[in-house]
Amino acid sequence: MSKHQEIWSWSVLTFRASPPPQRHHNPKHLSTRFHPVLSSSLVDFLRNLFSRTLGLSPGEKVLDELSLEGVARYMQSGKCKSIICMVGAGISTSAGIPDFRSPGTGLYANLQKYNLPYPEAIFQIDYFKKHPEPFFALARELYPGQFKPTVCHYFIRMLKDKGLLRRCYSQNIDTLERVAGLQGEDLVEAHGTFHTSHCVSFFCRKEYTMEWMKEKIFSEDIPKCEACNNLVKPDIVFFGENLPARFFSAMKQDFPSCDLLIIMGTSLQVQPFASLVSRVPNSCPRLLINLEKTGQSDFASSLLGFGGGMDFDSDKAYRDVAQLSTCDDGCLALADLLGWKVTETKLHRGHRLSAESITTDLQTSCGLQISSRTASCIQALHHQAQCKAWSAVV
Repeated sequence: MSKHQEIWSWSVLTFRASPPPQRHHNPKHLSTRFHPVLSSSLVDFLRNLFSRTLGLSPGEKVLDELSLEGVARYMQSGKCKSIICMVGAGISTSAGIPDFRSPGTGLYANLQKYNLPYPEAIFQIDYFKKHPEPFFALARELYPGQFKPTVCHYFIRMLKDKGLLRRCYSQNIDTLERVAGLQGEDLVEAHGTFHTSHCVSFFCRKEYTMEWMKEKIFSEDIPKCEACNNLVKPDIVFFGENLPARFFSAMKQDFPSCDLLIIMGTSLQVQPFASLVSRVPNSCPRLLINLEKTGQSDFASSLLGFGGGMDFDSDKAYRDVAQLSTCDDGCLALADLLGWKVTETKLHRGHRLSAESITTDLQTSCGLQISSRTASCIQALHHQAQCKAWSAVV
């Protein structure tokens, strides 16, 4: 692996700014600090200097309005032909899969039963090699195949079907993008996948299928290599491991030619994934669909003129749009503006029935008594209909 890739490994997940060098408190050092009157003009001067020197000046304003409506008009203009999606755990929460960091409901907030030294340990490679049981217990709860794609997943599939999707870069390991109809070539699974597994031994690395791993996990056996008896781990990227080589090669090919970047359901806190937002051309619009604004520039990057951080609110904002909503609602709103309709209102709103609500509704409205098994079958049929309706969007 190259030195560049090593720098981008998960070992740098916890970037922290180094403390400033200690200075002796004397008038000579104090005199070098910014004077309040001069600081604003000096910052502007330095920003412009770095921008000109490094070629980081703002790009052309492509959107006629910094809004979801402006993004929709741009997508319909014929100029938007290559869309990249960056997605995180937030696109799967409506499928019943928890995200990582939400207080109270996130995955890290609900791992007490595994007696971990700290929540992130469950995804650390050194801890896994010594104590694999917590990870595989969690894997039984969250294993791919137990959940169905969301409206957001099918919206990404629509982009592909309409010839607009360049690639989907996903932080997720639930494989729901594949279930929704994306192929391996459409995806960069930045943090790995359950689709394949390998022996952890450097000298073996025997590969195993998703079906083999599923059988081991649900039989409550710790998966062991049939060749050398070492642990077998799904090909998801743990803390302390390098990202897949495909992440780096595809990134160099895709982002320079991106016409629109759509970022959904991610906190943009995990590197190097978060820094991908800075790799599109300076004129490329960036749409964030999320419950809150993320990825904004900090003071240092603003001072240096870097265009990487998201800028939604300043006077100099020219390409970044924030749609503050759930990912499903944001995708539905954009689909409406684009004229991409589905046939039924309930399906259009991404309505999902639970077995419990089916039982209650039938008892209340019709006086019918049905078993929980029958209710579950109705629920499954409803979701299949929802998936087909989304696939039939025109």
